[in-house]
Amino acid sequence: MMPGVYDGISAVSAHKAGAEALYLTGAGLTNAGLGVPDIALATLTEFAMAAARVTSVAPVPVLSDADTGFGTEPSVRRTVIEMERAGLAGIHLEDQQMPKRCGHLDGKTLISSEEMQAKIRAAVAAKADPSFVIVARTDARSVEGLDGAIARAQAYVQAGADAVFPEGLASEEEFAAFRAGVDVPLLANMTEFGKTPILPASRFGELGYEMVIFPMTAFRVVLKALDETYGELLATGTQAGILDRMRTRAELYERIDYAEYDRIAPTW
Repeated sequence: MMPGVYDGISAVSAHKAGAEALYLTGAGLTNAGLGVPDIALATLTEFAMAAARVTSVAPVPVLSDADTGFGTEPSVRRTVIEMERAGLAGIHLEDQQMPKRCGHLDGKTLISSEEMQAKIRAAVAAKADPSFVIVARTDARSVEGLDGAIARAQAYVQAGADAVFPEGLASEEEFAAFRAGVDVPLLANMTEFGKTPILPASRFGELGYEMVIFPMTAFRVVLKALDETYGELLATGTQAGILDRMRTRAELYERIDYAEYDRIAPTW
């Protein structure tokens, strides 16, 4: 189970809540960091910097979105090098055509299976650490149907993918059928307000999925809190009515280990 994080403080919060692995969400990184839609507007540099921030404060395995690899095979190679250097445990690459769309929206187009296989081979060849995980995401369910998605996944495994991420499956039956057709570890995306029904991580485990990500769960809650906070502050001119919704100064400092920084600070 991998909660979605998108910056340093979200990684700190998830880690201190007990998460044993994290997912760096491309949508959250783009929405929160840039304030724009998740349509491939964030660069590899921005992804790698976000990854380094997350891994520096959360000493657990982190899997990251890497969109389409930011280009063709040479770009995919550089993506793996930079993301591995940032301290990640792995990345996932998707088979959408640029410009990409959110995986739970209609209107997606795909590159050919052969093009995606070439990207996967480039990613595998670029790994410095053999344990760095390459997850192949396929968005084919909404374009070519479930059978097409399974066929693509099988081809991606042949190209060297360590695991597969079927995006946009619409029922438990589809998750089970995909599991039956693909013989590598699988990742389920438990995002909200999309095509996939809300299921607990334990149910995905029963369906045979080794990894479950919750990419936008925390960010959606945070965004609602931001909207409500700014709305009330601007309407009333004071924060007095929302103090009980805040982390106190002491709680904030505990989260970011302020005392430890104070301990090692030089004295003059």
